[in-house]
Amino acid sequence: MTQIIYPMFALVLLTFAVGLSLGISRLISAKNGQVDRRYFKLFSGHEAPDNIVKLSRNFSNLLEAPVLFYILGTLVIALGINSPIILGSAWCFVALRLAHSLIHITYNNTIHRFLAFLVSSLLILIMWIELIIIVSQRT
Repeated sequence: MTQIIYPMFALVLLTFAVGLSLGISRLISAKNGQVDRRYFKLFSGHEAPDNIVKLSRNFSNLLEAPVLFYILGTLVIALGINSPIILGSAWCFVALRLAHSLIHITYNNTIHRFLAFLVSSLLILIMWIELIIIVSQRT
């Protein structure tokens, strides 16, 4: 089931978009004097604007739990698994990670952000359970 590569790529694009936004925001805030440039040496000792902190945390979030998604997708491709449950869940996972990012970097309501995170995490678990069921049926 190579179709899972598309939601994987969509998540890669989201990660790069947030990373690029973070880099640009850091440059602009340093240029405009909103943050002391020395802050970026060790990311301490000086205050960073809220938008930089939010983007930075969101970028980190996109490199944490999604690792489980990338591993799962790689296994699905390598094992030649064809599962509509996994593919549908993968697209839902990406949509929820996008929602999580948009909530985080805009109005940042912690309840809304947590719900997007929670449901996306449950989808990862569902996909892994489906993968285990399929693999165990093959043996």
